Amino acid sequence: MRLAIILSILSFTSISAQNTAYNLKKGFVAQGYDVVEYFNENSTEGNSNFQTTYDGAKYKFISESNLNMFKANPKKYIPQYGGYCAYAVAINSQKVSINPKNFEIRDGKLYLFYNSWGNNTLEKWEKENPEQLVQKANKNWEVIK
Repeated sequence: MRLAIILSILSFTSISAQNTAYNLKKGFVAQGYDVVEYFNENSTEGNSNFQTTYDGAKYKFISESNLNMFKANPKKYIPQYGGYCAYAVAINSQKVSINPKNFEIRDGKLYLFYNSWGNNTLEKWEKENPEQLVQKANKNWEVIK
């Protein structure tokens, strides 16, 4: 009986655990910016009235419509590399926070970048062959996530 209870607890814990290490600065993915709105080429902070949790991470949206779009297909909108700076993952294999206004949609995926103290990693990303950087970042992310 005890074994059955322990196994039940362990299976529930593994089911509810996050699959990805998300950047949850300010308590939300993308610092509370609406991940759906990025696909409309806008970086807009979400509203606390429209939020959800997916894979153990919280998201905010600007409208119920965007919230529903996310719920219908969350994997489409989740930022690459858990919402950490794509350039830092590619170049340094590090999880570095982002500026939520610094983003790129490439091949239907959302990439976020650091931009502070004169260090705009999106500009570096664009100059240094983004296709190769995506490949490097994908490989590095498998190790550091």
